[in-house]
Amino acid sequence: MSIRDHIEQSLADAFSPEHLEVIDESERHRGHSGWREGGETHFRVRIVAPGFEGMTRIARHRAVNTCLASAFDQGMHALAVEARAPGEPDPRGGGRASAPD
Repeated sequence: MSIRDHIEQSLADAFSPEHLEVIDESERHRGHSGWREGGETHFRVRIVAPGFEGMTRIARHRAVNTCLASAFDQGMHALAVEARAPGEPDPRGGGRASAPD
């Protein structure tokens, strides 16, 4: 199983998200620390899940990082996390958090 697939499955199992994107941004980090040929080193996760309701941003990031500890063990070097509860505005200007159409 690829690291990307492992991330997606782990987050789906742990948080039952309404929306989940796992983006491999490794190529954007070519030549930087932790990068290696073949990618799967630098990821961005966008997740909208009811379980994040009432949690601080830091608590959400900790929950995601704890869930993905084994992905770091498999070679993931960096993780950017965008975690929201349903109904929270998208800081990128995309409106409220909801499942895609």
